[in-house]
Amino acid sequence: MKQAVALTLQGRVQNVGFRFSAKRKAEELDVKGFVKNQIDGTVYIEAEGEPETVNKFISWCHEGPPSAIVEKVNKETIPVNGYKQFVIK
Repeated sequence: MKQAVALTLQGRVQNVGFRFSAKRKAEELDVKGFVKNQIDGTVYIEAEGEPETVNKFISWCHEGPPSAIVEKVNKETIPVNGYKQFVIK
């Protein structure tokens, strides 16, 4: 049974390759959804897949790529949307 989450990441998460690294990690874990920068400096992600892989992806998001400094991750459970891939918006 798939699960889906919406994540909002705060800290130094823009201009550090976060979206590209998140896409790579999501594809590695077979997580579907999207990632995008927000105007307020946060990164917003919708991710869905098997609970184990989504949880691994969430754990990765707490660290991000080497140059990121993730200060806070807000997580919300959302309905599964049936995404076919993981994209950067």
